[in-house]
Amino acid sequence: MNKEEGCTTQEVHQTESSAVAESGEVVVNKHKGFTGKIGFVLAAAGSAVGLGNLWRFPYLAAKYGGGIFLLCYIALAVTFGFSLLVLEIGIGRLTGKDVIGAFGKLNKKTKWFGFVSLVVPVLIVPYYCVIGGWVTKYLFAYLGGEGTTGAMTGDNAALYFNNFISSPWEPIVFFIIFAFLSFAVVIFGVQKGIEKIGKILMPVLAVLSVGLAIFAMCQKGALEGIKYFLVPTVKDINIAEVFLAALGQLFYSMSLAMCIMITYGSYMKKDTNIQKSARQISICDTAFAIVAGLIIIPSVFAFSSSPEDVMQNSGPTLMFVSLPNVFSQIPYANVIGALFFLLVLFAALTSAISLIEAIVAVLRENLGMKRWSACLVVFGIVLLLGIPSSLGFGVLKSLSINDMTLLDIFDYVSNSILMPIVAIGTCIIAGYFVNFRAIKDEIGIKAYSWRDKYFSVMIKIIAPVCMLLILIFNIIGL
Repeated sequence: MNKEEGCTTQEVHQTESSAVAESGEVVVNKHKGFTGKIGFVLAAAGSAVGLGNLWRFPYLAAKYGGGIFLLCYIALAVTFGFSLLVLEIGIGRLTGKDVIGAFGKLNKKTKWFGFVSLVVPVLIVPYYCVIGGWVTKYLFAYLGGEGTTGAMTGDNAALYFNNFISSPWEPIVFFIIFAFLSFAVVIFGVQKGIEKIGKILMPVLAVLSVGLAIFAMCQKGALEGIKYFLVPTVKDINIAEVFLAALGQLFYSMSLAMCIMITYGSYMKKDTNIQKSARQISICDTAFAIVAGLIIIPSVFAFSSSPEDVMQNSGPTLMFVSLPNVFSQIPYANVIGALFFLLVLFAALTSAISLIEAIVAVLRENLGMKRWSACLVVFGIVLLLGIPSSLGFGVLKSLSINDMTLLDIFDYVSNSILMPIVAIGTCIIAGYFVNFRAIKDEIGIKAYSWRDKYFSVMIKIIAPVCMLLILIFNIIGL
């Protein structure tokens, strides 16, 4: 490519007042970024720590050999995950743009890929807010004392959940409550909203998760659950399945290919070390997933008559059916249940906030909209897509395709199809169609070093191949 088409390390964040470039492109005054490394790391870690860590990671670990899955996940986190994470942050800070502007600034011919990438958060935010509404409902239920009434015990647990999600109005109410809380943070901006809430919620998340893990591990019978989670099991385990499951979980858990890290990277100060920050984000995300496993799996083993069946067969219903049934048998059930769903709510909020900000940034920088008006537009989109998703288990159940509700369809298209495609495209564009050296310089990778060669091989070859395997696996199964 021509040097003029690329982006060099001398290019800095846009700080000028609104103006019209020679091309006619509106250049918007860059809104305030994170005040420092701590604010960025906590906000980005908050984005990575979400629902996937709390319910998906534990049951996948239980299903795929416990310690074997854990070791595979950690190995992938420090190689594959770390490389993609620093790449996205580097692209964001190098260009100082939203996802559409970032790909356009790297190379005018690749700007279209930014629009493809933007579809991911647009599809995810509505149904994520729906699930966030479910979490909010359960928090209210435990605060109201329903955890000890028998409503969530045995077969009643599944009935309680099904009655709630099939209601024509209750899921919408809690969906709107959760969405409102998320947008209320974003509307205050990066420093006063996203960074401030991250500095509050992430320490609270850490305290709540560690406290609940200690409580769970101290219960009678919990030791078997700890062994089940941490000790590698190779019997009846397909290593290829374990690898792809760990890779898919890592991809989902670290907020890769969701436009988030590019957006947050554009708010990152130039004197902040990208690689060091990315390592801290990865450690926070992985540690939280492990602690979540130490909350859930020992609890199930301590209070369930068939713990292995619960862990391996519950899947997504683990959080809303199996765990409430477990909590009902624990001393101080309402307190423990309320603390757990408060933990989940905070984790869900930090992730939803980052997804919303990625879309808001596009509207602000490309259309010159004020933050509050951009938030209103995105909120309207979320309502438009979220309400049908919320009603897909009841009033609109007839719209399901192959037993997949509207929420399932949005989830499948965004997570299983579009995210791998976006990850593949990002690697290929960065590695072959733009000034890759400029991105490496921004990340802090010295030319001709072993890190330089390793990063090139990872981004140009290994990561795209791995993502292609995930895409194929998601489409046709293994």
